[in-house]
Amino acid sequence: MPAIDRFASAAVKEFAPATAVFAVTPHDVNELAYVTNGIYVGGAGDIVLVDKTSGTAVTFKAVPAGSILPVRTAKINATSTTATHIVGLA
Repeated sequence: MPAIDRFASAAVKEFAPATAVFAVTPHDVNELAYVTNGIYVGGAGDIVLVDKTSGTAVTFKAVPAGSILPVRTAKINATSTTATHIVGLA
């Protein structure tokens, strides 16, 4: 029997819990599969993402393993990103 989704007919808001999760492979040119509402960081390090509004690269330094960054982005750069096991939340 399929799971019942009591919120299937509700409008999805940008601050709502993720409805899609996906492995992130940082890349300097290609965008992610989805614009994120957040990013889970499995392995500590730096993350360089491109701000969704300004298009500017921003570095989050020394992000601890197990962190969730509540950011909307379409791109995480490979150059200077040292964090690992990154999961996009959309």
